[in-house]
Amino acid sequence: MAAVIVMVSGCGGSMPRQPAAAMLSPTGTATTQALLREPRQLVSRGKTLHVGLVVEMRTVELGGQRVRALTYNGDYMPPTIRLRPGDRLDLTLVNKLPEYTNLHTHGWHVSPSGNSDNIYLHIMPGQTFHYSYQLPTDLAPGTYWYHSHGHPLSEGQVFAGLSGAIVIDGLDRYMPPSLRNITERLVALKDFQVKAGAIPTTNIDSNAPTTRTVNGQINPIMNIRPGETQLWRLANIGADIAYNVQLQGSRLTVVAQDANPVTRVWGDETLFMPPGSRFDVLVQGPPEGSTRLITTAYSTGPEGDSYPETTLATVVSSGQPMTPAALPATFASFDDLSKDPIAQRRTITFSQNDQTNEFYINGKQFDVNRIDVRAKLNTTEEWTVRNVADEQHTFHIHVNDFQLMSVNGKPYPFRGWQDTVQLPTRGEVVIRMRFLNYLGKYPLHCHILNHEDRGMMANVEVVR
Repeated sequence: MAAVIVMVSGCGGSMPRQPAAAMLSPTGTATTQALLREPRQLVSRGKTLHVGLVVEMRTVELGGQRVRALTYNGDYMPPTIRLRPGDRLDLTLVNKLPEYTNLHTHGWHVSPSGNSDNIYLHIMPGQTFHYSYQLPTDLAPGTYWYHSHGHPLSEGQVFAGLSGAIVIDGLDRYMPPSLRNITERLVALKDFQVKAGAIPTTNIDSNAPTTRTVNGQINPIMNIRPGETQLWRLANIGADIAYNVQLQGSRLTVVAQDANPVTRVWGDETLFMPPGSRFDVLVQGPPEGSTRLITTAYSTGPEGDSYPETTLATVVSSGQPMTPAALPATFASFDDLSKDPIAQRRTITFSQNDQTNEFYINGKQFDVNRIDVRAKLNTTEEWTVRNVADEQHTFHIHVNDFQLMSVNGKPYPFRGWQDTVQLPTRGEVVIRMRFLNYLGKYPLHCHILNHEDRGMMANVEVVR
């Protein structure tokens, strides 16, 4: 195997274990929680980053118990890969599993072919594969992630642990000067179940009781000063389960969605995050005391899942109060595709058979050798994406992000582009997409990976 150089940020390799913090429970008794830990970061130097990832089953500690999980480099919460637009990532993946795997850089606008973001590769047991990604100089800054995309094994491999975060730097250039050096936190949302001492990789029931984690921790403490502004990188990097994130009593101010800086800053008390979605948000410290970061109770429809309210983390606001910074109203410029001429209009329909547990796009199950959509380079298309099921689905497409135009006929305000959108039950969304820079084949699919693995995926080919 060729030598692999792993370059680590100046702020450290493995982050030191954070001490536990004592605090009071609602009943007034003392309880001990760990402070939120950041995964170690692998950061580019001189426009290049060399990374080695070993995929294997290891025993890890999750929530105070020893569990067998699938890991990158032995970690359930693997390293964060950090680069800048225009960088090159050379990544060596070593497969020590008894089944094939591969790697997808979710959200990247890079080539889908060869040894770049090619999800059709099968890296077999015992094999080593060398990926090389050349990032465009205009790649949007924000939060992305990486995970296994080996069909039809994606759900089991991601659910058991094969997912991590990617950060593309540059978001700070859109910030006002007072917000360019604020504290940043990765809030990576992963969930797991345990059967016979291991996270299951088959026969997964996403509606069964499931433990939610932040950066692989159960209800860690996140510290902030009253009035302090922090940047939180929220990312749902799990296999199947949606999160409806809320910092109780506070507003989450969005500056980027799916690693696309927004044209105008917007916010809400709750952000819905289907699998694969990300939000970069500004958070201002609440008054002194403890606040829960939760995922609210949520149902994905009569044929879907119902999730209970769960505490994700405890936000402790303490220390010398700060005067809250003025938050920006506008942010980045982005092309508004509503003005583009439309080369073609298509209808994409998601459906399912609950008796056979099969899932379809336009009435067909996935076939790796079939091209379902053939689009021309440098054109814009408008798609009506329909869901005829009594369960919500999560539309995602690789390589080229899209602009959401409407939901169930209601115009959607232009905020920028995204790569993931939730399809309402018995409803539809209209999106527009511009096919830029790259020829080749890549998929669109439901990012509820159980549905993808069971047929809800189709192939797009971009041609001249």
